[in-house]
Amino acid sequence: MRILVLSDSHGRAGNIYDAIEKHPEAEAVVFLGDGEKDFENAQYLLGDKRVIKVAGNCDFYSDLPFCEVVNLGGKRIYCTHGHSESVKFGLGNLISRARAERADIVLYGHTHVGVSLFEDGLHIFNPGSLRDGSYGVVDIVSGGVMGINMKL
Repeated sequence: MRILVLSDSHGRAGNIYDAIEKHPEAEAVVFLGDGEKDFENAQYLLGDKRVIKVAGNCDFYSDLPFCEVVNLGGKRIYCTHGHSESVKFGLGNLISRARAERADIVLYGHTHVGVSLFEDGLHIFNPGSLRDGSYGVVDIVSGGVMGINMKL
């Protein structure tokens, strides 16, 4: 299963369109906040793909949750923007919350810096900032999980 992971568009809706159009094979799309309105305008491109969305600290008046736990491709995934876990000051809180949720994968944004790590059984992935042309894909296959940071 391929998951398209997007975050932090901050008004660059065109970059969301570009990332979606580059990956028609993606079965799911996760938007990690800070550009909720940008993402809403592009959702018509997604057809019947599974969509997971969380709010970021700049998504004012959003009704979306700050985090969500989903099961995709046989893996439990903790999705968050990251501001409520203070990721700009380190990943400790994020990892603790993901482990408390029994996650296999944690997806977060907020820092605008792409990250792909594997720590003690937990895949940790940040797609970077769509504002700057960065996004990511997570592939879940029988052999494991791989997070890939990409550029438009």
